[in-house]
Amino acid sequence: MSERPLPLTFPLHGTRLIEASAGTGKTFTLAALYLRLVLGHGDEAAFPRPLLPPEILVVTFTEAATEELRERIRDRLAEAARAFAGDQGGGDPILDELLADYPDPDQRAAAARRLDAAAQWMDEAAIYTIHGFCNRMLKQHAFDSGSLFNLELNEDASEEQHRAACDYWRTVIGRFPAAAAPALRGAGLDGPEALLAAARPLFGHAGAATELPATVRHWLDTAGPQRELEDRARATLATELPALRAWVSEALDNKWLNGNSYRASSVPAMLDALARYAEGFPGTGRDDLKALERFSLDGLKLTKAGQDRLPELACFEALQRVLESRQDNALPRAALLEHAAAWIEDRVAMMRRQTATMGFDDMLTRLRDALADAANGPRLARVIRAQFPVALIDEFQDTDPVQYRIFSTLYAGQPDIGWFMIGDPKQAIYAFRGADVHTYLAARADTESQHTLDRNYRSAKAMVDAVNRLFEHGERLSGDVFLMDGRIPFQRVTAQGRKEHLEIDGAAHAGVTLWVEDDDKAVSSGAYRHRQAERAAGEIAGLLNGAEDGHTGFRREDNAEFTPLRSRDIAVLVRDRNEAAAIRQALAARRVRSVYLSDQDSVYATPEAADLLRLLSACAAPEADARVRSALACATLDQPYAALDHLNRDERAWEAMVDRFHGYKHQWQRQGVLPMLRGLLLDFQVPERLSRTLDGERSLTNLLHLAELMQQAAGQLDGEQALIRHLREAVEDGGRGGDDSILRLESDDDRVRVITIHKSKGLEYPLVFLPFICGFRPAETSKPPLRYHQDGELVVNLEPDDAAGALADRERLAEDMRLLYVALTRARHACWLGLSPYARGNGKRNQLDGSAIGRLLFGPDGVANDGLSAALAPLDDDAIRVTAPPRDNDTVHRPSDQERPWRGAARFSGRRAETWWIASYSALKQVEDDTLAPSDPRGDRLAEHDGEAAPVADDIEPRGIHAFPRGPLPGLLLHDLLEQAGRDGFAATLAAPEELDRRVQESLAARHWQDHESMLQDWWRAALRTPFDLGGDAAALADLPTAVPEMEFLFPARRVPVEALDRLIRDHIAPGVPRPRLEADTLNGMLKGFIDLVFEHRGRYYVLDYKSNWLGPDDRAYTRDTMTTAILESRYEVQYALYLLALHRLLRARLGPDYDPDRHLGGAVYVFLRGLNGPDAGAVFERPATGLITALDELFVPGGHDAG
Repeated sequence: MSERPLPLTFPLHGTRLIEASAGTGKTFTLAALYLRLVLGHGDEAAFPRPLLPPEILVVTFTEAATEELRERIRDRLAEAARAFAGDQGGGDPILDELLADYPDPDQRAAAARRLDAAAQWMDEAAIYTIHGFCNRMLKQHAFDSGSLFNLELNEDASEEQHRAACDYWRTVIGRFPAAAAPALRGAGLDGPEALLAAARPLFGHAGAATELPATVRHWLDTAGPQRELEDRARATLATELPALRAWVSEALDNKWLNGNSYRASSVPAMLDALARYAEGFPGTGRDDLKALERFSLDGLKLTKAGQDRLPELACFEALQRVLESRQDNALPRAALLEHAAAWIEDRVAMMRRQTATMGFDDMLTRLRDALADAANGPRLARVIRAQFPVALIDEFQDTDPVQYRIFSTLYAGQPDIGWFMIGDPKQAIYAFRGADVHTYLAARADTESQHTLDRNYRSAKAMVDAVNRLFEHGERLSGDVFLMDGRIPFQRVTAQGRKEHLEIDGAAHAGVTLWVEDDDKAVSSGAYRHRQAERAAGEIAGLLNGAEDGHTGFRREDNAEFTPLRSRDIAVLVRDRNEAAAIRQALAARRVRSVYLSDQDSVYATPEAADLLRLLSACAAPEADARVRSALACATLDQPYAALDHLNRDERAWEAMVDRFHGYKHQWQRQGVLPMLRGLLLDFQVPERLSRTLDGERSLTNLLHLAELMQQAAGQLDGEQALIRHLREAVEDGGRGGDDSILRLESDDDRVRVITIHKSKGLEYPLVFLPFICGFRPAETSKPPLRYHQDGELVVNLEPDDAAGALADRERLAEDMRLLYVALTRARHACWLGLSPYARGNGKRNQLDGSAIGRLLFGPDGVANDGLSAALAPLDDDAIRVTAPPRDNDTVHRPSDQERPWRGAARFSGRRAETWWIASYSALKQVEDDTLAPSDPRGDRLAEHDGEAAPVADDIEPRGIHAFPRGPLPGLLLHDLLEQAGRDGFAATLAAPEELDRRVQESLAARHWQDHESMLQDWWRAALRTPFDLGGDAAALADLPTAVPEMEFLFPARRVPVEALDRLIRDHIAPGVPRPRLEADTLNGMLKGFIDLVFEHRGRYYVLDYKSNWLGPDDRAYTRDTMTTAILESRYEVQYALYLLALHRLLRARLGPDYDPDRHLGGAVYVFLRGLNGPDAGAVFERPATGLITALDELFVPGGHDAG
């Protein structure tokens, strides 16, 4: 019997790791594990109990990945449900084996129902990005995490960082003695902006801000004496400078000074620098320092003839003492910047607490800190583990220390949990985003077991064999191909193969083609980029021409079907925009359309933005001839020279054109800027003309994007000139805008994809070109900061020496090797690599040993410029083809549809879909606002909060709970306290009140409401003990044996007329009593809500809702009449009628035939939380007639009494 696949045998408990090489079915495996968790499959390998989607946490690293995972898992669950129900044939090895493990028909039927329910529940599945997960936990568990309930996301911290840097400069640097200024200026720290730029790389790595480092304090102590020493040197130099100038002139004439160091052309500038220093300039610039060194005692370079000609001037020795003192008392720049970075981070955190905002990084650090808190952390971890007993962390190789600390605190060493990490250290390529492969390796060592997926399902066999051979070859040459001290070994994978193969000119093609160029001289980076772009573009054009002739494409194994190659089947992977521009330019010269998928430029930095500025200026002031002429001459309108000349000569034609622009101005004023621009572009046939050019879609996309941005901005600006000023500032700013201004993809039509290797991760393409794979950027000590690891910890070095540079460059090369692995594994069928004796700069020897491909193919010792082909000859076989590069050619692509006709705007001829939405009770009050259903109970409460309070009598001062702040946020706090008490148990909370008291204290402190602490602690106790009326009976919250807080409901609403709903409720609840009318509309979709409390008392079931409305300054305001009036004015009776309908449906489903509404449905209690001491204990009880409930049931789903 063959070995069962890993997805079926993997233990679903404990802490475990799956390493999945590229293309080995990581997502497929994750979906299979999810399937088993839902089923409870696996005997000893199973999780202790079956789980449902809201209990299985899945974390990945991008929003796109979360949506893809959600759909893949949903599809897999639905597919499995059909298989267990017997509605799907075999052929899936995982499902076939699962079915074999459930031979009993009843078991299969139960499993099918469970899987189907799980598939339908996937919209509520806990599949998040790491930031989404942290944000949700902070909000859901605000008490335990010490977080505010409502925090605004502020993605960009640059403004706060700048303010904090200014504060640091004022409060810390500003207290430095004036003598410290020259050294700060010499260190490039001449203001808050420069300080912030220098400190920014240390954010997140600087530790806690304490007092100034001792080295900085010592330096400050020396600043005064240093200043005095320099002042004396300046005075001496000022006195002796005329004599020095005369001697230098004589020395140059007599060749007493070294000619290389003291050229006649440069000496005057040196003497001028000395003069500036004598006048008081700091002398810290590069040229000034050079002058001081050249005329210091030790720095003077005399010829033999000049040895005895040195004049007796004191300035030489004075300058020598200045330079020596500067060296001995140099500014400890790194220590100062570390202190500044920590201080600025602390100040930004304080600003964000004050403004109730947070950034993406704050989400992670706040949850990490909350979990680490000695008082609340253990409880918070228990609550989250109970919510998510199993966590699957996808792409775990991209984790960082903060993320790992969060999950290890939650799950490491805990019983009855499952923590499964899935990743591939060979694909850890995001160090620039903070990902840390060293954290992954440490986590791998801490898992209970490691498992491997070693079968490739993505690529053809030749492609898999080629990658195996290349990396095994590199392993043999270096012994540690991934440069991680053997902790990331390369393990070969087997190939599942594909049902089609690449065929070029009737023959199968190798998986990897190495274009190898030998040369006597090293090839510079610029020449390499140009040559390889031309070669790749020519090859691509030739392949596409072959496809047009039927010679290049993909043939099925049975030879029955041949699919020609398309442009979209080809991807060119690059490192940066320069490489992208080179290959796109070469492709365009050969009439091959391409699209760059990694462009992050701003649309405001494009030529179209400048043209749009001209167009808007002309439309806003058509009476200004110069503006209209400038607009007509712009590249966007592209008017022929003859037409422009005609306008100059024909006055009537010019007047007609001016009238046209007056029309655009009037349209702008009446309809807005977007319709005006659309009309202008169509009038001048801009879309039609651009659609016929090779890069026209790029220009048209930019124009439409800019038009949308202008329309959005116009809503915040007053008038045409304000909008023009806004656009001009954006253009002049160089396009530094937000995410909404990033260039949009012009088309994903049939085009060659040009994409960075980083962005290509997770994608696949039939054919891949790596023309610039020899290029690299070494870590250089001259370009700090450098990042590297020592003893497993990340080091950010601001003053690196050669040893630090070597460590950083080794890590750079290690990441480049992983990047090379990612690039090679994107191809399904074939990959082309361009190899040359590459060198950065003008070196004579190539530097391939510094590149990942050079290290892989030639080892750490490199290869001679003319020895590449000989060294690679042993690799040449069916999987790897080693060949000379194609000769430069000017092959032009000959597509069959060169002239693409302008089709104009498409017309929609289908049937318009009906409006379908998820609404809440809150939507019924103002239907025209399109209020959608809340995502959580707080959203429901905020949507329905009370409006203006009644006027306060002048002679009554509110006290106690009546003096507590009013509005949605205070009301939210009161609700949340009672909700938490309900979750912990009302009686248990009264028995151990310390926890809720502490939460009251923290919540009030966060909003600066500490004056109400004692009152609020007494109030919640009274709320739990005060009995409320139940229509002849009474009960207190603390006495309820069964109560469920925040019960969520969701039921269908099939074209429900709101007028009919309103009429039903008016006829049955307080008939004849006036109240506001519900806006006429139709509910069609789902009705969703959260009931504050559902409880059972003496066999009857009730709904209870807390209301924080302020009805008056004291307890006398809370009579039954005033509370009932408030209920009707706010239309809360609609709310409790819908709540009772939801409860009615739930009881009917749960109790079945035994359910009797008159016996089981108790009614609704509305508790006004500020009126507990009033004559009616703040409670209003209502039990509408059963006829209303049944009528509502029929209204929402006609004939569908079983829906619930």
